[in-house]
Amino acid sequence: MKVGGRCLGERLTRSWRQSPHSIDGDVERRSEGGERRKYLVKDCEGGGAMRALVLGAGMMGRALAYDLCRSEGVEEVVLGDLSLKVAREAARWCRSARVRSVVVDVSQKSGVLRLMRKGFDVAVGAVSYRYNLDLARSAIRAGVGFCDLGGNNEVVERELALDRAARRIGVTIVPDCGLAPGLATILAAHAVERLGGSAEVVRIRVGGLPLRPRPPLNYKLVFSPEGLINEYVEKVRVIREGRIVELEPLTELEELEFPPPFGRMEAFATSGGASTLPTTMLGRVRELDYKTIRYPGHCAAMRAILSIGLGSMEPVSVGGARVVPRELLHDMLRRSLSNGGRDAVLMRVTARGGSGSLSYQMVDTGAPERGITAMMKTTAFPASVVAWMIGTGRIHRRGAVPQELCVPAREFLERVRERGIVIEQTE
Repeated sequence: MKVGGRCLGERLTRSWRQSPHSIDGDVERRSEGGERRKYLVKDCEGGGAMRALVLGAGMMGRALAYDLCRSEGVEEVVLGDLSLKVAREAARWCRSARVRSVVVDVSQKSGVLRLMRKGFDVAVGAVSYRYNLDLARSAIRAGVGFCDLGGNNEVVERELALDRAARRIGVTIVPDCGLAPGLATILAAHAVERLGGSAEVVRIRVGGLPLRPRPPLNYKLVFSPEGLINEYVEKVRVIREGRIVELEPLTELEELEFPPPFGRMEAFATSGGASTLPTTMLGRVRELDYKTIRYPGHCAAMRAILSIGLGSMEPVSVGGARVVPRELLHDMLRRSLSNGGRDAVLMRVTARGGSGSLSYQMVDTGAPERGITAMMKTTAFPASVVAWMIGTGRIHRRGAVPQELCVPAREFLERVRERGIVIEQTE
């Protein structure tokens, strides 16, 4: 596939496949004024206390802080939000003296940079993907490791283009963490490695769902409507016959079965869930795709909604006012799909090659006794593990790198399991 006259795979992989290098101890970096200075890259594995900054105190941000403050060697987690009230409430919800709240406006680069320079080992972006690129740039300037929850392929690509700058400073930037991409894509890459480093077919199926669906959409919001609609309208990258191609979203509908109470479900192509995996697996996998799991009928309903233009970002005139259809859709989804009730996350990852096949399955219903939804648990906890690995030096590679190329999969999956995320495996 060509983007801007250059092959996408070439653009994305040119710097990642350079020799990874770990930088611990004294590292020479340039200050803003250009002079060379010595900095100490902290190695928390040696017993040093780790400090983490979480930007955004919404559902995912507070779950990140909750898990990080209970992680080995973490001394403090600072939880920042535009609203001090929200940040304080989220910090109290974490039930730990290690969590402290601050006010931060992530749209103000100078304020973010000042905050990041206050002795943190890692920062995590738990805000809209619109801010992730600037947050990654600020982390590099501050000399702090960084990861985020992703949400947009173009933003992720631009973050990964910061690889040279991050390597020069000696920090690790890992965008697009969480569930899918995140847990699911690390698991898929690990399956390919277990099959000997190549596979014929890799299938990733993931969905966040209400335990009690209500027609007509049979859905409830388990993360932001902006992220949801982005998945439904952006092009879908897959590998077909050994080449990266783009599909239209909400296509290639299929049926699949899960244990009761779910039974027959549907899955269809959506954007972003595989993130960089088609590029990193190119040449090693002949067929790879990602689809979102929903209750039957959801795909057809969303096709109808989007077919009349409600996914458009082009303003239209309504009663003398200028309205952006997609923003209206976001608001209406918040109003109609933010109903209470428990959620579940379903995941199935399969890989097949000449040496055999592997299948992984997860059905998670969260920790309702603690107020943690399934989506909070399966998104924020894996991202917390990646953040912890960056902050403690478990991830040795420096630069801006896709997680499937730098996260040690076995340790990652073990630490995810310790958090009560159960993944069943069959061979």
